[in-house]
Amino acid sequence: MRAERAVSPVDGNETWVVIDGDLVVHREASGFCRALVGADRSPHTIRAYAGRVALFLDWCAGDGVEWKTIDLASLARFKHWLETTPVRPGRLRKGGTVDAILIAVCEFLRYCARTGLIEDAVADRLAEPRFLRFLPPGFDAGESGRLRTIRARQVRARAETPFPEALSAEQSEAMFDRCGRPRERFMVRLLHDSGLRIGEALGLRREDMHLLPDSRSVGCAVVGAHVHVRRRANPNEALAKSRFPRTVPASDAIVSAYADYRFERDEVLGPGDERDMVFVNLYHEPLGAPLRYRAVKGFFERLSGDCGFPIRPHMLRHTAATNWIRAGVPLDVVQKLLGHQNPSSSLIYLHAADADKRRAVEAVAKKQRYQ
Repeated sequence: MRAERAVSPVDGNETWVVIDGDLVVHREASGFCRALVGADRSPHTIRAYAGRVALFLDWCAGDGVEWKTIDLASLARFKHWLETTPVRPGRLRKGGTVDAILIAVCEFLRYCARTGLIEDAVADRLAEPRFLRFLPPGFDAGESGRLRTIRARQVRARAETPFPEALSAEQSEAMFDRCGRPRERFMVRLLHDSGLRIGEALGLRREDMHLLPDSRSVGCAVVGAHVHVRRRANPNEALAKSRFPRTVPASDAIVSAYADYRFERDEVLGPGDERDMVFVNLYHEPLGAPLRYRAVKGFFERLSGDCGFPIRPHMLRHTAATNWIRAGVPLDVVQKLLGHQNPSSSLIYLHAADADKRRAVEAVAKKQRYQ
């Protein structure tokens, strides 16, 4: 079994299907992919889920397991196979990857149960009631704690939660110095100062860039330079993760970098360019086409090599959040800036840097007050 991209001959829309070795479409798995499209899931999420379900179905076929009646023991064997089978020589899957595959499989089986493709009992045995003794931050237990009992997956992988990787001030400065082109400088500055996700940045339209001190002339009541983040379908498949629109203030550095980028863009595409997407191809054909994830990935790989330390788009989001927290910005404000719906999602940025921990230990050792 494998996942393949499919293009509709009627309207040209793309989706993902699961096919076997004879190129026969797996009806249930492909229906699950269409359901994800209907649920407005990201194209990249649908692609990942299709591949994970195909991996599960392939294992079932090879191990002689009937997936429609799978039990917990077989699912545990699948988990063990994921953990012990190398993805490539010498490299095993991490716990987070294994758990992501199990989540996709459980969602697939629940979909099949909801649509009558398998017995309800198959999906019911995937989870068990669990009482939340300690509530996560922001969790509403309901009246008299009636929501403290939840349905939790019975088969899961142990995954370590790493601290978010953030750049130091020196690393950020080195990164900016090695961005030679205006579009590159604008992208890096935007992600670094605003905390946008890369999908949100690639999905920006020119109408979202309200960089004047007063935007009332265009019908926007938000004060100061800012960027609108909206979830919508884009030609480059970029998609904002949150379904709720938000505005993010733009720093003076973002405004200046955008002006330089607009000048470069007009030089390449001409001053009459009316393309709507903010980030477009300027350095290779097709000129003016919306910039895609693959091009951004290549740019950050080159930037990492030039700087001598890893730089990824999401690290800049972590850097922005960490800088806000260290500047004393309240956590609820950071939550709104990042577009988190759950306050607990922002708590990961309340981590102590190595320098902070060293100062704390040295202050106590010298009998001084920690500052």
